[in-house]
Amino acid sequence: MIEEKFNMPLLGDDFPKLTVQTTQGKKNIPGDYEGKWFVLFSHPADFTPVCTTEFYGFQKRYKDFKEMGVELIGMSIDQVFSHIKWTEWIEENLDQKIEFPIIAANDQIALKLGMLHPGKGTNTVRAVFVVDPKGKTRLVLYYPQEIGRNMDEIVRAVKALILSDENGVAVPANWPENELIKDRVIIPPASNVEEANKRKNNKDCYDWWFCHKKL
Repeated sequence: MIEEKFNMPLLGDDFPKLTVQTTQGKKNIPGDYEGKWFVLFSHPADFTPVCTTEFYGFQKRYKDFKEMGVELIGMSIDQVFSHIKWTEWIEENLDQKIEFPIIAANDQIALKLGMLHPGKGTNTVRAVFVVDPKGKTRLVLYYPQEIGRNMDEIVRAVKALILSDENGVAVPANWPENELIKDRVIIPPASNVEEANKRKNNKDCYDWWFCHKKL
């Protein structure tokens, strides 16, 4: 018997091409999102407490994603009717209408994304994939079933990725509240001796290889 390989897209990889059924109809991913950033996140199962808090949290930040031009997509291996019933429950009981599509995946799709862990049965893990407008995987996060995600960190990371791409800069730890340079960003290190010497006495540099600026 050949053991099925546990795959997942790595940073910089093309996001796997998927044709999926969602609560908003059939979609081709990443094709239908060409030219857009999107966040695809999986959850273990509908009608579970931690996942419910996550969906509530993602929806509360849906406007933040849309303002950045980022699409949000949920996913588990539950069937579409389960997704629909669960989102109805969330709206009726928690007063939060889920506006983003939720994929009804099968085992083949989940395995293709590394969302079914061999030791965790049939439940999909808590994975997050951030994909850029060219269909490249730019960020991957994995959480265990028993711990819910921090949605503010996902918003922050996506915002930082977009800012980095648009401005050719790096983003420090805990941005925009970094302990050293606050909301400033890091510019690329000097690539030659002349440029390095110019930066040595610059008030916006700790050294020639560590300079920052305000955007």
